[in-house]
Amino acid sequence: MKVTNFTNDKVNKIPNQFCISTPEYLMFQSYNSNIVKTTFEYGKRVVYLDEYYYNYSKTTSKYRNKYLGETTKEIETKIKAGIYILTNLN
Repeated sequence: MKVTNFTNDKVNKIPNQFCISTPEYLMFQSYNSNIVKTTFEYGKRVVYLDEYYYNYSKTTSKYRNKYLGETTKEIETKIKAGIYILTNLN
């Protein structure tokens, strides 16, 4: 397992925002809460969002969006379409 601080565009570390990588998955963690888990199943990227914390605060949403490279609207659309899966990651 490798844990690194999330960084901004100037490559400065952002406090309390982390990227976790293992051979099985990638995870974005805000403070002590897992927000996004990405796996690769059968060669396909699968994104799981924590059903409670994924949209917990403006800060969490800001860095979640940066991590996924999407807007909140795009994420909500993918949740409704079943592309992103809400589950308990904590």
